[in-house]
Amino acid sequence: MAFVPQDVLDRISALEREIRNLRGRAQMRPALNQILHGDVRIGEGGRLIAEAANGNTIFMTGQDGEGDWAVGLGRSSTGRVALTVGDEYNGSGAGQMVRTWSRSGEVIMMDDAWCDWMLGRPWIPFPLYPTAQQGYESGTAWTYAWAGTSPAQNAVAILKFSTISSHGGQVRVNYVQGGASRTLGTWTIPSGSTWVNRTITQPLDSARFGEEVTFQIEHRNSNSAGAIETRLFASYTRNTSNADQVPAAPPAALATAKARPVPGDLNQHDQEA
Repeated sequence: MAFVPQDVLDRISALEREIRNLRGRAQMRPALNQILHGDVRIGEGGRLIAEAANGNTIFMTGQDGEGDWAVGLGRSSTGRVALTVGDEYNGSGAGQMVRTWSRSGEVIMMDDAWCDWMLGRPWIPFPLYPTAQQGYESGTAWTYAWAGTSPAQNAVAILKFSTISSHGGQVRVNYVQGGASRTLGTWTIPSGSTWVNRTITQPLDSARFGEEVTFQIEHRNSNSAGAIETRLFASYTRNTSNADQVPAAPPAALATAKARPVPGDLNQHDQEA
């Protein structure tokens, strides 16, 4: 038999042995279930999803179907969301909100969609207290009917009250922040036996989160023979409903934000590298 064909067969046999060796070594390598050093990066629309045995998503991070970058935790038993950062509200002013969800699907804790420095939910009671002149007789000077001070936590205050006057009078509401007082409105109360209802929706302008602010409800009679009474039905703060309700920003907070980097910046390790 010629030598060259025998040489070709030898080479084929050698290649087959090497392939078998490579296959064996591939089966012997350790399982890739640990990351001991370095980073894992997911970008360009990718996502990392963890699912329970029943197929419900219990963790997701990456770009969602609406184009927002998000992190989400879900409940394995029902598949309902439990905690999200971003997601769902992309493009509506609420992108990158942090929200905690109830088991029934309601948002029970969140930051504000439009106001960056205030709490969104839960809504917080704003206590106002009656004074000795809450029912005011025979006086025409302005006097406090209700007043209260509380830390600013949500962005918008809601006050609901009603006033009645025997001979006519006036009622007004003051907002006090940082030592400056501003009258939000003054209304005339007609004489008679009809209660006049009023609802105040007021952003907590220029207040920092946690700074104490004050609301005062004042009233007076049109003449000294009259009597006036104001009753308070609700006083609390809530999140903004739209961009028009965002309070005027506290100047100190704006200056601080421009002077220093955001704390806890996740990109900091890249900047330091």
